[in-house]
Amino acid sequence: MKVKELISFVITPVIIVGILLFVDLDPNNPKVTYTFCIALLMAVWWITEAVLLAITSLLPVALFPLFGVMDNKTVSSAYFNDVIFLFMGGFLVALAMEKWNLHRRIALKILSMTGVKPANILAGFMVSSFFLSMWISNTATTMMMLPIAMSIIKQLDEMMNHGKASRFSIGLLLGIAYSASAGGMATLVGTPPNLSFVRIYEIYFPEALSIAFSQWLIFALPVSLIIAFIIWIVLYFSYKPRKSEWIQIPKNIFSSQLKSLGPITHEEKWVLSIFSLLAFLWIFRVDLAFGNFIVPGWSGLFPKSSYINDGTIAITMSIFLFIIPAKRHKSEKLLDWQTAVKLPWQILLLFGGGFALATGLKESGLSLWFGERLSSVATLHPMWIILIISLVITFLTELTSNTATTEMILPILAGLSITSGIHPLFLMVPATLSASMAFMMPVATPPNAIVFGSGRITIGLMARTGLLINLIGAVIIMLMMYFYGNLIFGIQL
Repeated sequence: MKVKELISFVITPVIIVGILLFVDLDPNNPKVTYTFCIALLMAVWWITEAVLLAITSLLPVALFPLFGVMDNKTVSSAYFNDVIFLFMGGFLVALAMEKWNLHRRIALKILSMTGVKPANILAGFMVSSFFLSMWISNTATTMMMLPIAMSIIKQLDEMMNHGKASRFSIGLLLGIAYSASAGGMATLVGTPPNLSFVRIYEIYFPEALSIAFSQWLIFALPVSLIIAFIIWIVLYFSYKPRKSEWIQIPKNIFSSQLKSLGPITHEEKWVLSIFSLLAFLWIFRVDLAFGNFIVPGWSGLFPKSSYINDGTIAITMSIFLFIIPAKRHKSEKLLDWQTAVKLPWQILLLFGGGFALATGLKESGLSLWFGERLSSVATLHPMWIILIISLVITFLTELTSNTATTEMILPILAGLSITSGIHPLFLMVPATLSASMAFMMPVATPPNAIVFGSGRITIGLMARTGLLINLIGAVIIMLMMYFYGNLIFGIQL
């Protein structure tokens, strides 16, 4: 029996049985103990991945009703909501971009504009990865960028006497993975933890204004851009080629690859139009305030504007993809079901399991129980609180799924907010951003694993480089949340 199976199927169940028999966390509320045991089992299975993440996410459906935490109807309803539709709609548009190769054209267009100096090549790949991962999955972005990077690296190796480009290639590959993670932080649809945060915040604070796409973008885009710039500086000065080794590569190398794609197709034009309109509608759905100047949101034109959210827009625009015909084949549409089934259904179940767990922690009172025991943290200076949260989540997500980490920690932070009087966004936003800051380990996030699979990066190199970026990133998140986040989210410190 493997160690992870021993921990998951023997040690953890024995501990849980011991807690149920001999420990009562709250004598007045047995639900607290039951929910703690279920949450512990889910946490261990999520961390060890001894059971598929999606299957672990179904435990609340089975265990919450059996232990009297919540009825099955309430649990089941947590698995499908507006956040799920936001993810589905955004991913369907991303699948259409991949189907017609639009993402490759965008990447090569950016690279053809950056130049062919080492610093420019690194910046070009990072800008491409950053922009694409704002809208499509970090995994898909990295998978698409890797072949382009490897073709450039191969040419550099040949021109630089076989292998002298290996140092620069490490920085290039890490730049793709790291900027994909940073870009995902910038939008609500960029990475699953952001959507998990929105839903869990709504569960715990239903009376509060929901976090709009534009509000998150205004705050998170500057944060992610600063982090991406720091990544570029660290990677360039760590892995730049020596002047004696570098040989100028052809200036038209990227433009020639772009030209080989041919003129933009009818289908690409339509997908690009829908993608652009989707981004526009997301950004300008609600009022945008810049001091005393307010840009009114378009949803105000509708009599029931509160009924419209970002999920409404995502599904509406994705439906058009199934209606508009492709020119190449008359019977074909811009998007078909054969492509749509590539949706990461396991992520949808992971979302649902996290939302169900968050609801269970709230309804049972376990999150408040945790909050009361952590309330002493509120005596620290707010900057220290943010830094501690950022560092804990950053290093925890190096070993666990970032989505699972977010969905385990955010309910506890919500409970801490309620018991301590600290504004919930002050705790939950830094935790959410930090879940995307996994730069040390190949197993931490799919982009890391993909570039590690190239065979050109060692774990030691990735860990040393990632550790520095992790520490700097935590400080940036702390400073931006303290000095900028309070303005954007209206937090009274």
